[in-house]
Amino acid sequence: MQKSIERIAGESEGVSYEFPLFRFTGSDKAAPSAYLQAALHAGELPGVVAIDALMPMLNKAEAEGRIKGNLTIVPWANPIGRAQYHFGEHQGRFHLGTRTNFNRGFPLLAAPDTALLPDTTLGSVDQRLKTRLVQLSLGHDIVLDLHCDDEGLAYLYVHTSLWPGMADCAAAMGVDAVVLWSEDTDGTFEGASIMPYQNVPADVAKLDRRVATTVEYRGILDVDGALAAADADGLYRLLVARGVIADSALPAPGPFTGFVAPLENIDMMPAPRAGAVLYDVKPGDRVAKGARLATIVHAPGEADGRTEVFAPQDGIILTRRSRRIIRAGEDLLKLVGDRKSTDARSGTLED
Repeated sequence: MQKSIERIAGESEGVSYEFPLFRFTGSDKAAPSAYLQAALHAGELPGVVAIDALMPMLNKAEAEGRIKGNLTIVPWANPIGRAQYHFGEHQGRFHLGTRTNFNRGFPLLAAPDTALLPDTTLGSVDQRLKTRLVQLSLGHDIVLDLHCDDEGLAYLYVHTSLWPGMADCAAAMGVDAVVLWSEDTDGTFEGASIMPYQNVPADVAKLDRRVATTVEYRGILDVDGALAAADADGLYRLLVARGVIADSALPAPGPFTGFVAPLENIDMMPAPRAGAVLYDVKPGDRVAKGARLATIVHAPGEADGRTEVFAPQDGIILTRRSRRIIRAGEDLLKLVGDRKSTDARSGTLED
């Protein structure tokens, strides 16, 4: 295993950002290669501790000569967001200088060719970081971007061209759900990882062996040793199942038993009033149309000071917010409906 330090030049003299990079060299040039990164939204740490738990397993596999494909690992992918604090509160989702989500604005290339990457010499520092992350990940057969939600189930975002081919990966990782998407106009990292392969010859795209996904490891407070170990086991099973690592003692993953739904079926459920949230449901609950999901206490103690929110259709609660104070229009939860949502926002990648 080789460790190096990546440095991203800042926008002022004497300012730069750095993050560690780990590489394992595989013994078989024909074996699939993999790229893993965590904490692109710098405060989302379940993926960071999962990688920490995974590294001893990779070191052991390397010592025993079982790493077949090249592995590149970035456990802290966003040093800019990691350093952002405002009045003592960490701000790792948006770059404070550009007001841009760290998981937006990645270059969506027409082909998997790093020569097509933009010149960001005079760009903003977050643009330089995004371009470098794409450069590091491009060309790998497996690309995993580890995130988490507020409170939620473990689930994957998967492009429709990779499903059901990635069902073994979902099963290996033990996630609860898969959300399928087909179009990315905002430039997410996942989009930058799969869109270059959509309009190239099949022998270049190799979609039958390709894995690209945003992994949502439950909620932002689920930073726990036991969960990290379980998530590391899931990552290891995926790498074995796809031939990056050899491990004859590990059985092949069984069928995926979670639920699968298109992105268009998600209702984001905005709050109609500002106030305190009282939830009636939690992630994983099955609800019927008309069921009460939450109550907003907007005028405490007054007879008409509560507003109830009801399910627009049958479905499963995927996520809910972790904070209980809310403004009007902010999203309360994600409901994965049995049918297409009537909310136009449902067709966009939320993370």
